[in-house]
Amino acid sequence: MVARRLPGYDTVESLTRLSGGASQQTWAFEARGPAGSMPVILRRMPPESRLSDTAIGLEIEAELIRRAGRAGVPVPEVLAVAQPDDGIGHGFLMRRIEGETLGRRILRDAPFDAIRPHLASQAGGISALVHSVPTEGVPLMRRTPAQDLELLHRRYLKTGAALPVFELAFRWLREHCPAAADLTLVHGDYRHGNLIIGPDGIRAVLDWELAHLGDPMEDLGWICVAAWRFGQIDKPVGGFGTREALFAAYAQRAGRAVDPQRVHFWEVVGTLRWGVMCLDLASSYPQFRQTDPGRAVERAMIGRRVSETDIDLLRLLAPR
Repeated sequence: MVARRLPGYDTVESLTRLSGGASQQTWAFEARGPAGSMPVILRRMPPESRLSDTAIGLEIEAELIRRAGRAGVPVPEVLAVAQPDDGIGHGFLMRRIEGETLGRRILRDAPFDAIRPHLASQAGGISALVHSVPTEGVPLMRRTPAQDLELLHRRYLKTGAALPVFELAFRWLREHCPAAADLTLVHGDYRHGNLIIGPDGIRAVLDWELAHLGDPMEDLGWICVAAWRFGQIDKPVGGFGTREALFAAYAQRAGRAVDPQRVHFWEVVGTLRWGVMCLDLASSYPQFRQTDPGRAVERAMIGRRVSETDIDLLRLLAPR
């Protein structure tokens, strides 16, 4: 694919897989040729894999990243989209951006000390840019708050679990579900892990596979979910800042005020969604125990965090 799609480059060196996702892969390599050397990322879905019900597909993801870049969102440059004759399945190439994505390192390591107090404001301003990206002609799912809640409840029912705190949260969400608002592009997974951060701040927003048309406050609620704070519970925005800083930067960039109650609704939804994801992973442990013990252990470790979600939900629903 490199020789076909990247003029001036004809060799791949230092090919390394960076993630072990269930359906999609991320590879890093150096593209070399007469044009020199360039660090590249390949995002790929192998032919044997299938998309989840809420994923948009890599061709659409590449188009959204390109549009986001034109709207001012910091994103990697999309270099090429795979074609059928490339023989690698669905995928696209991006220019690799240096930086850190691991939340614990960002919240702990010295190189991020100076920028850490400013990350919540940066995240707010960037999310406003995300919600300004034009989506005309891009086939995206449209979801109102009520529809999103119903999808989550169906996913919960499929786990076969009956957890009192989860049931309480679903009831609370139905009672406090806001009316449908103007729908914008929503990133869908705006959090640690999908932000490349350097000593100068947020350098890129990654992984747009869950993007959809929805309530823009969803992204602001998701980045505040306690699971992304890595122990810094008093700093609700990613463990590095305050909601006030996030909201102020968003309002300044978007030209409209943030509704804190609406964001609170989405923070509860996001917390409950994380809990349901943990349930899914726990239930898949027996399936992987025989075929892939390493991934089985990972699923068990994350699955046990269902109990943490109980605590996080109670903090949100009945704060002291």
